[in-house]
Amino acid sequence: MTESANDPAAAGGATPGDLERERQRNLRVSDAEREHVVELLQRAIGHGMLDLDEFTERTDTALAARTRGELNAVLVDLPGLHHEHAVPAQGASSFARPSRPRTDPSQRAEIKGVGSTLVRRGRWQVPPALLVRNKYGETKLDFSEAEFTTDVVTVELDTKWGSVNIIVPDRAAVDLSELDELKWSTLNDKTNSSHTSGRPLIVVTGRVVGGTVTLRHPRRSWFG
Repeated sequence: MTESANDPAAAGGATPGDLERERQRNLRVSDAEREHVVELLQRAIGHGMLDLDEFTERTDTALAARTRGELNAVLVDLPGLHHEHAVPAQGASSFARPSRPRTDPSQRAEIKGVGSTLVRRGRWQVPPALLVRNKYGETKLDFSEAEFTTDVVTVELDTKWGSVNIIVPDRAAVDLSELDELKWSTLNDKTNSSHTSGRPLIVVTGRVVGGTVTLRHPRRSWFG
């Protein structure tokens, strides 16, 4: 018996799994699902992953979405955020983050201060995980000349009433999706690296109260 030319699996070489994913993408979404995705977008703008124009554009798209594929398209490049019932649209995973191994607690270093300026700069060795505790002081982490021991570094912040400045190498990427709490604080990501797949990946987590968190690339000298 020959396969029918009208059979989509036979004609296009699609597997049953491909057909099921396509069916899931084409399922209709409810108002509750649209509102949930808008809440995720609000979380993304709070973490500095979207600017106001991007947030507005994606919110309009989410509210107008008819299918799960259309709805998930506004989240696919935002690390750590997803709509659990939406299936990624085909070909829309170019910004997907690789999975991250858990850090051994014994590999975490801690720096802390009260009313102090905490600085790491120059050719310092970066541990796989770094916990920063600082109150009423400034924190500056300059990774531009640092020696990384792993491809993924977790920086956990526990700071109150002080600024945090993180200088990110041009080749690196930043993940802000796990920054749990910004209270009376401002996040200013000047690197625009949240949507890239650079290495090393600097994952910023923790909480900041009453402070400013700024991420930027190294400044360039006029004289090279």
